[in-house]
Amino acid sequence: MFNWKLKSFNLTLIGFALLGCSTGDYDHSNNEFSKGEAKPVEFWWPNRLNLKPLRQHSLDSNPYGRWFKYSKEFKKLNLKAVKRDIRKVLKDSQPWWPADYGHYGPFFIRMAWHSAGTYRVSDGRGGAAGGQLRFEPLNSWPDNTNLDKARRLLWPVKKKYGRKISWADLMVLTGNVALEDMGFKTLGFAGGRMDDWEPDEVYWGPEKKFLDSKRHAKGRKLNKRLGATRMGLIYVNPEGPNGDPDPLKAAQDIRVNFARMAMNDEETAALIAGGHTFGKAHGAHKPEKCLSQEPAGAPLEQQGFGWKNKCGKGHSEDTITSGLEGAWSANPIAWSSQYIDNLYDFEWVKTKSPAGATQWIPANGEGKDLVPDAHLKDKRHAPIMFTTDLALKEDPSYRKITMEWRDDMGKFEKAFARAWFKLTHRDMGPRARYLGSEVPKEIMLWQDPVPRRNYSLIGESEIQTLKGKIMNSGVSIPDLIETAWASAASFRMTDMRGGANGARLRLAPQNSWKVNNPEQLKRVLAKLTKVQRDFNKQLGDNKKVSLADVIVLGGSTAVEEAARKAGYPVIVKFTPGRTDASQKQTDSTSFSHLDPKADAFRNYYSDDAYMNPLNMLVDKSLMLNLSVPEMTVLIGGMRVLNTNADGSKNGVFTKRPGLLTNDFFVNLLDMKTIWKKSESQTGIYEGYDRKTNKLVWTGTPVDLIFGSHSELRSIAEVYASNDARRKFVNDFARAWSKVMNLDRF
Repeated sequence: MFNWKLKSFNLTLIGFALLGCSTGDYDHSNNEFSKGEAKPVEFWWPNRLNLKPLRQHSLDSNPYGRWFKYSKEFKKLNLKAVKRDIRKVLKDSQPWWPADYGHYGPFFIRMAWHSAGTYRVSDGRGGAAGGQLRFEPLNSWPDNTNLDKARRLLWPVKKKYGRKISWADLMVLTGNVALEDMGFKTLGFAGGRMDDWEPDEVYWGPEKKFLDSKRHAKGRKLNKRLGATRMGLIYVNPEGPNGDPDPLKAAQDIRVNFARMAMNDEETAALIAGGHTFGKAHGAHKPEKCLSQEPAGAPLEQQGFGWKNKCGKGHSEDTITSGLEGAWSANPIAWSSQYIDNLYDFEWVKTKSPAGATQWIPANGEGKDLVPDAHLKDKRHAPIMFTTDLALKEDPSYRKITMEWRDDMGKFEKAFARAWFKLTHRDMGPRARYLGSEVPKEIMLWQDPVPRRNYSLIGESEIQTLKGKIMNSGVSIPDLIETAWASAASFRMTDMRGGANGARLRLAPQNSWKVNNPEQLKRVLAKLTKVQRDFNKQLGDNKKVSLADVIVLGGSTAVEEAARKAGYPVIVKFTPGRTDASQKQTDSTSFSHLDPKADAFRNYYSDDAYMNPLNMLVDKSLMLNLSVPEMTVLIGGMRVLNTNADGSKNGVFTKRPGLLTNDFFVNLLDMKTIWKKSESQTGIYEGYDRKTNKLVWTGTPVDLIFGSHSELRSIAEVYASNDARRKFVNDFARAWSKVMNLDRF
């Protein structure tokens, strides 16, 4: 349903900023252009709807070519050989960036962590897939200082294996190899992350400066879409909230932020304790006196290196990264219980790092010679802790967990292994996408499992019979289409979650989502379930059809029938093979994040939507991996098929609802109609006949944008043309089939 309470939109004043930034974030008066440089359209009209998200990551951008299949190349890879080569790099300290303690393991763990750690469950953005750490802004985030060097150290390995392993996979694999080489047993590794060739355009927060924090409401409530406390951080400020060295307040930030990446208290504590068992922090000098610009701002001659350090050697004992300085354990390149032992064995007092950052050391000079220097043989130090480390000791929940691990190292090791695997694989989606010989056999709930098929699939003749039974079930064409869409369009390409496979539409929480019209959905699913059961009884024991397949087939059959009635028959390709998940196989809490706050294809917009309707249209289309023409044809088709979530007539620009026609575009572009803002309904537009002044149509911003926006209008004109009726039906059928099969890996 379209809910427009307290919201009013002007089609000429649509929020420009990509994926949620406010319109005020773009100030072209302060934007400088080189002489002769073309100004983007947004320079003149900063509030214009931005369609760039739907054009990013084009196949034409891939230097390996349109037909490159990474999965085929990865299968040619000798994973053991790659790991051997990585191990050689680990201990081959380079003079241009010497390894702490003679081992790059901790450095590479940080690289893998920061590659994966941007993932957020709210919208599935971030994560290791795509290898986005290579690009701006992540490559130049303050939290990623000096990780540009980590990838250069790995370049010989990447160079050797080329297309057979992506940077995205290599960075995660290297983190695993580093852990294993330092004595830790990982849970396993899965390949399959394809590289991107351009940066993702993601809303990372409202701030205009790195390390600013303007993302909290009263009570320090973090913006529900974000997963870090400051711009340019992966998670939280290690010194405490806004530098306040209060471990209990830090614990609150930690719990909120790690939950945003789908981690519970045990997983959170395991990642912090396990990660800080290795390596050290770097804050030998004050950054403002020593470091030059980040990679994005560095001069050409630095060749992509940033943060050039002019103090001392510029590396080794003079390295500056976080501004904090020191190690947590006596042997920072070996898996041990020392982090937890030290956390509880010492009383910790505040001190300052050489860079001026707040950190903690043992009281009364204890442990002052416990930790060897990373580079100077005759120098030793006391161990250190961050404020965020002490949160694991002071917060009651984290304390209970870590105290158990103090008494049982095996539990700690198991918890860290599982949390690390989840951290580095969470954004990959279903296990069907996992590649390689080290994929764990265990199936985890966060992988959104579906049952293995243990029966034969129905053939073409049986599909035709089933289509007839569906059409005779008493479910209308619009209801079949809306139900299939609700099932399949829950997919989001950002982390490959959702979709029709599993038929989770019938399970909590999806069966109660407002956009799915729960009462209507319950009636439709009851009828389709009866069709499925009766049909399976007729098939016997060897063949079956899942409810997931029946739902998709029902929608596709309804599209075919709507096209036939319009005079342009079309075949919507259908391939069976989906299975039905159980409630036990569904993490209700995690799946709740897939609840669409807006679905422009069903003309639905809720009060909880985090952007205006038009930006939500683009965002939803991005989640469905749609091109601009695919988005356009689906909107036009869904409108004439009468599938609005609330049953309203908004955007149903046809006198023949339920038929698959190009009427939406014909009538939207018809100059017989003049449009005005409704005086009685906020956010609704009314179309009047120019001659009679009779109300003919009503629409929303996501309807009228296809006549207002010049790029969208150009496509709408194609579909409104007299010779495009067949093209419209065919294009809709292809786009529909694409959405129905997004989760078929």
